[in-house]
Amino acid sequence: MRGYLKRLLRTGAAYQFGDVLAKAIALVTIPLYTRHVSRAGYGAANSLLTAVILASIFLRAGLGEAFIRFYFDDTDAARRERIARTATATVAWITTIASLLALALAGPLSRALLGFRDPLLIDCATVGLWAFANLEMAYAQLRVDERVRAYVYASGANVAMTVAFTVALVVIAHQGARGLLLGNFGASALVVLALWWTLRGRVGLRSPAGRARASDLRAMLRFGLPTVSADASVYGLQVADRFYLYRGYSHAAAGDYSVALQLATVVFVFVRGFQYAWPPLAYSIASDAEAARLYSLVTTYFALATGVVVAAVAVLGRWLVRLLAAPAFFGAHAALPWLALAWMLYGLYHVTIVITGRARATARNVPAAAAGLGLNIALLLVLVPRAGAGLGISGAGIALCGAYLAMLAAMRLLTRRLLPISFEWRRLAQLAAVLAAVAVAGELLLPRSGFAGFALRALWLALIPGLLVLTRFFHPHERALARGLLRDARLRVATFRARRGDVEAYAEDPLRDL
Repeated sequence: MRGYLKRLLRTGAAYQFGDVLAKAIALVTIPLYTRHVSRAGYGAANSLLTAVILASIFLRAGLGEAFIRFYFDDTDAARRERIARTATATVAWITTIASLLALALAGPLSRALLGFRDPLLIDCATVGLWAFANLEMAYAQLRVDERVRAYVYASGANVAMTVAFTVALVVIAHQGARGLLLGNFGASALVVLALWWTLRGRVGLRSPAGRARASDLRAMLRFGLPTVSADASVYGLQVADRFYLYRGYSHAAAGDYSVALQLATVVFVFVRGFQYAWPPLAYSIASDAEAARLYSLVTTYFALATGVVVAAVAVLGRWLVRLLAAPAFFGAHAALPWLALAWMLYGLYHVTIVITGRARATARNVPAAAAGLGLNIALLLVLVPRAGAGLGISGAGIALCGAYLAMLAAMRLLTRRLLPISFEWRRLAQLAAVLAAVAVAGELLLPRSGFAGFALRALWLALIPGLLVLTRFFHPHERALARGLLRDARLRVATFRARRGDVEAYAEDPLRDL
């Protein structure tokens, strides 16, 4: 198990690199962008961003997921290359045709999606439609071979160019929402072209290994197409709340919600790395019994790692918004804890997705995702408007959490016979109780402003590890492993200091040992 966990941590950390860098820079640049883009413009850009990602799910036709699953069915290099070419070229053709159609219909699309005519804004989003879908396919090829260095270089270059382009377009050229979209997607398009050149042996329909076969494409589509409606429903949860807030509640509230979503990505970076690293590892395990044990352990550890971050966001969210957003966007703090929790639940949902993929029963994802989407829409209508509970953007965050919980429950019912997994329910419940108690008590009892309030709340978070130890959350072998890692760390520090001391002594007296 330790070997699998090390692989997951190593690849997950590499896949997180780009997101961590991007989100860190995004957090730092929020004060800059929010002073050059109006709240309504911010809401429009974010709404189009979600629309692009949703549309790309349909255009990829589930081929990314199918490619990763089929790649591990055969060790033959020629067949793997043929599968890669088939999936990549199919997505490239589909997205190119769809993008040309979107450019031709930019005017009507802008009225339908935004409620006003702005063809140039749709043109910027269309660049993203092509770039995002093809970038996901290119990244999938790096992930199946665990080419973490190439992934880090590509994602790092994407982030660097995105920042440069966006600052130039938003701050210098004053392009507002258009600059936000084009700066982001233009960089991604360049990275796609660079990766196609790097992976040119796997891009196209012909290779020395032979021509792409229609049978390969049909098999991947049979696996992938059922995931499209499920993935679209899952992502539709995120689209529904943003579009409902923008079109049915308040443009300004949609802007606040967009900022809260950006700040909540402090949790999402963990989820993204896990989402990319988990399927290749999960599919590579031949034994069902061994896979079931790993799935259970990974669920517990993922909930622990992300749950602590969610609690920190809930307790310190107000200061995060004050620090990183313009004063006009302070209302974003209301939805921030709920969105952080929603990202955590989204990550747990991805643990269950690989069960249906492993059993090639992807059609079972559909009813769970549909149930989550239906509940999300119902809760939005009840919790958000003043005619209902009147919770505003907080209600939208709560609705998203409720939808993910419903999906997790449905997936558990639908997959328990595909792969019997003994989840650690006692530890998961114990973890949830401790984290909820610390977060809720801190919010109710401690000051909500000022340096003293921040300091008290930061110290309050130190209760989490103490309570987990006192309530015996950790197993004896986990405590022993932690002590061993701590001893190793101390030994390495002592060795480093000793070596540094020898170097300094030698520099002072080179003839000391003669």
